[in-house]
Amino acid sequence: MPEKLVVIGNGMAPGRALERLFEQAPGQYEVTIFNAEPRVNYNRLMLSPVLSGEKTYAEIVTHDDAWYAAHGVTLHKGKRVEAIDRAAKTVTAADGTTAPYDKLIVATGSNPFIVPIPGSTLPGVLTYRDLDDVEKMLEAAKSGGRAVVIGGGLLGLEAAAGLKLRGMDVTVLHLMPTLMERQLDPAAGFLLERSLKARGIDVVTKANTHAILGEDKVEGVRLDDGTVIDAKIVVMAVGIRPSTNLAKQAGLDVGRGIRVGDDMRTSDPDIFALGECVEHRGMCYGLVAPLYEMAEVVAAQLCGPCENAYLGSVTSTKLKVTGIDLFSAGDFAEGDDREEIVLRDASAGVYKRLVIKDDAIIGAVLYGETADGAWFFDLMKKKTSVSQMRETLIFGQSYQGGAPLDPMAAVAALPDDAEICGCNGVCKGKITGAITAKGLTSLDAVRAHTKASSSCGTCTGLVEQLMALTLGEAFNPQAVKPMCGCTDLGHADVRRLIVAKALKSIPEVMQEARMEDLLRLRQVPAGAELLSPRRLARRI
Repeated sequence: MPEKLVVIGNGMAPGRALERLFEQAPGQYEVTIFNAEPRVNYNRLMLSPVLSGEKTYAEIVTHDDAWYAAHGVTLHKGKRVEAIDRAAKTVTAADGTTAPYDKLIVATGSNPFIVPIPGSTLPGVLTYRDLDDVEKMLEAAKSGGRAVVIGGGLLGLEAAAGLKLRGMDVTVLHLMPTLMERQLDPAAGFLLERSLKARGIDVVTKANTHAILGEDKVEGVRLDDGTVIDAKIVVMAVGIRPSTNLAKQAGLDVGRGIRVGDDMRTSDPDIFALGECVEHRGMCYGLVAPLYEMAEVVAAQLCGPCENAYLGSVTSTKLKVTGIDLFSAGDFAEGDDREEIVLRDASAGVYKRLVIKDDAIIGAVLYGETADGAWFFDLMKKKTSVSQMRETLIFGQSYQGGAPLDPMAAVAALPDDAEICGCNGVCKGKITGAITAKGLTSLDAVRAHTKASSSCGTCTGLVEQLMALTLGEAFNPQAVKPMCGCTDLGHADVRRLIVAKALKSIPEVMQEARMEDLLRLRQVPAGAELLSPRRLARRI
């Protein structure tokens, strides 16, 4: 007789946990899911491409209705759980629907923070957390006007870029002196601001919003210095807070988030917590990679007694705005106990900064060229000594040994646990293993079986190189048919470029397609193929 597993929440983290559970212990649990949203599970990382028009909702669905049916899952759509009865071991939704459990997963996610200023409750003040928010923005964008985005972090900038592509005028207001100050140093933040302004997005830093103006709806924003900016909508993107009210009411141990141990159990051993609602060792995470790592542990623990444990995460960040390449990971604050290696190529718009402590990378910021992000991130996570490659480190993996290597050799040298697809948490070994075990010969097949490269697409070049390495002569790069002989891009990628960059002529499309081809293949800094590391360093 299968045990009863109830899941509160149907986001990416519980979805990953159930995938692993069904792989490892099919039939062990009878699963019931309560989802506050009236739909199936989808990839929230791809909300920005939906907002910009690069993807549709159907393209970002992770588990469709058929998937739930195939695994015998009862999915309650649009039913928000309001009570957990730990004594009776039941959960109850707002409409009275009740389900018993033997094991329970609480995955209530997070709530967007609304700045408590006058006018913050007016119609037209939106947040950016789910598909409902995106649909409200798309409706507003139909008639144009100006959108003011409060918050220059990841979500705020992705919302701003999407609304601009939808035809709205956009102003970003950010309290700090530079954008994305938690992920970027001031130099990279400046380059990012310059790129956004070049796209026609207004950016105002050191901007403290005093009030949102309007009587019956949003009409504008007033800053502390008296500046007034007309606005049709205001998007609040200033941060998130773990959603813990349900857990508090149930008497679970709660701090900033729902407290869990390394086994992902709460203070009640039959209840797990997972995702953005969690506090682990004093940390709350809002990025997908840690949530997937938590999910792996939850699945293992549900299968039976095991030693699998979650020990915390080192995180990395990418901005999902087409045409802006940005990677950030770790700690890049200044300090007497650390040193920096910096590469600047202003003409190419490339900036790289590595922060080193005790001969190991502890932080990395890459702007304009991010192909080596996975390699730097792997060195950082493993605390690898870089003392022997100190002189050429900033030039990336392809330059180790003092001269450019074949990029394929650099990819081959990556360890199996190196992360290739950050959006879906897919490592090199999973990709090559699936190619070999399942006889995959096309990029679409690899995407279908591993999910690598199926989201934002920035890792597509790496995935194709792994296919070439694994398949050898059997690899057919034309399996995704190019649109024409002047590019390797398929129809979908060309459409994405046209929408994202508002291209209006065939020459513009051809130029951008060529640039995309180069970015997918390039593994070393602009100009580095012509200069030795020493000469390039002197020039910079």
